[in-house]
Amino acid sequence: MTLNPLQWSFRQLMALGAACCFALVAYAYYLQTSKGLEPCPLCIFQRIGFIVTGIVMLVAALHGPRRIGRRVYGMLAAIATIAGGSVAVRHIWLRHLPPDQVPDCGPGLDYMLEAFPLGKTLTTVFTGSGECAASDGWLLLGLDMPSWALIGFLGLLVLSLYAGFKARGKESAT
Repeated sequence: MTLNPLQWSFRQLMALGAACCFALVAYAYYLQTSKGLEPCPLCIFQRIGFIVTGIVMLVAALHGPRRIGRRVYGMLAAIATIAGGSVAVRHIWLRHLPPDQVPDCGPGLDYMLEAFPLGKTLTTVFTGSGECAASDGWLLLGLDMPSWALIGFLGLLVLSLYAGFKARGKESAT
């Protein structure tokens, strides 16, 4: 196996993407349990985006399909990353609102899922919550968690499209 990812097979690239997704979710869980950073509803939806992307990529790596299948898996992973990235963009936008424009804090996600239908819960979460606009103080190289999540989703988007449409598969493997 070469160290150049541009020469890796579809299966290798998808396995890398799945490992990255699960590592990001594990790190978020570590921050939650060890450092006390409780996730807001949008953080939880971003985690779900990484988990769905990781599952699609893991299934793709295990399956190792031919050309059409690679494209389908690449597009499915791309759709999952776009959905997760959209949540991250919304979260970043909420965090950068002026304090007087931040929406009121709503109930927690657990309560909303128990008390409201799923459609109302999703609408409530995505119309904003003051809880999601609050900074948790966690920064890495000057960027907060939603910004890093967006960077992660963008990287996974590029990886999934490259793997699905450009990477070599079984029929051209040497």
